[in-house]
Amino acid sequence: MIRWSVGIEAEGDRIMELDEVVELADAVASSGGIASGIGTNRYGAQVVVFADDRESALEKGRERFVEAVAQAGLPVFPIVRVEVVSEDEDDDLERSGR
Repeated sequence: MIRWSVGIEAEGDRIMELDEVVELADAVASSGGIASGIGTNRYGAQVVVFADDRESALEKGRERFVEAVAQAGLPVFPIVRVEVVSEDEDDDLERSGR
């Protein structure tokens, strides 16, 4: 199993409040996650999952994101960005200075 970082953002028709993004952050904390979106019309989260390949990591990350959004009581907005990076790829980016 490989460690993956999965970042997902959803965009909607209203501005996200501080307490909403804090709730999302609390909901993803157990997955080594962080949340973003205060003062914007987007909310997002980055979570850590373990999977054999990119597709499985994406699926697990999406599932965790959907669960966290529901747990936080956020409105369901369309997903507009997804990023999946393996631990090895992340190490390569750091070594190359990106």
